Amino acid sequence: MDIVLLIKAAVMGLVEGLTEFLPISSTGHLILAGALLGFDDEKAKVFDIAIQTGAIFAVILVYWQKIRDTVLALPSSAQAQRFALNVLIAFVPAVVLGLLFGKVIKAHLFTPVVVASTFILGGFIILWAERRQKPERFTPVSVHGNVVETKKTDGLIKIFSVDEMTAMDALKVGLVQCFAMIPGTSRSGATIIGGMLLGLSRKAATDFSFYLAIPTLIGAGAYSLYKERALLSVADAPLFGVGLVVSFLSAWLCIRWLLRFISTHSFNGFAYYRIVFGLVVLTTAWSGTVAWTA
Repeated sequence: MDIVLLIKAAVMGLVEGLTEFLPISSTGHLILAGALLGFDDEKAKVFDIAIQTGAIFAVILVYWQKIRDTVLALPSSAQAQRFALNVLIAFVPAVVLGLLFGKVIKAHLFTPVVVASTFILGGFIILWAERRQKPERFTPVSVHGNVVETKKTDGLIKIFSVDEMTAMDALKVGLVQCFAMIPGTSRSGATIIGGMLLGLSRKAATDFSFYLAIPTLIGAGAYSLYKERALLSVADAPLFGVGLVVSFLSAWLCIRWLLRFISTHSFNGFAYYRIVFGLVVLTTAWSGTVAWTA
């Protein structure tokens, strides 16, 4: 295996791991990095999706205790069953719409103008969502028959834990995730910011976004590998292995950092970054540096 190709795979894995769970669009960054590295052929596109699995292993590791406890409690715990069902409910809309409109979206929406517009628009939506996060007060409310302490802002009850979510909350977040099929939107950005606008706290929205990523990205990776299996061979194993390992390690560090970051910071910095990155997309497209339409 060409050592230069393995280095490119490592760089792409690093980009995937560092951007997958931040609200800044990993797809957009992978396209940019791939174009600059000359790593953007058909096999590279499959690689970009497949290495998401490495990032998902990082999520599983960070949230292992919650995942393990939920699986063990499924036969007897209503709370565990509700949580698992909520993740499934949120997962279904993206599967349905992806199968129905995936080809159309790839054929017509992957243009520099669309990508740049969603970067910039998403940045302003984040700023708006954060502006709505006004000072809150604790208010006792009934959730699934139990009285819990939650927060209330301007009459909107805020959900602090994923365990407080209802099936309708999950469905709404799942529908919001579908916006991520538009290039440049960001799956994590859509689910986290969408969750916040729907009444979830910043922490609850981030946690649920991570849990929802597990079936979503594993499913996307498996489907892509199966669909494009004719392009792959055993000789590609080292390439994909390097990408997966680097993606896993960088995503693990990024997730741990992000969970600490959101406890004391807003997402405004990511909003400004998106706006600037949108301008980068336009600039690189107009100059011919990046073939975004590819």
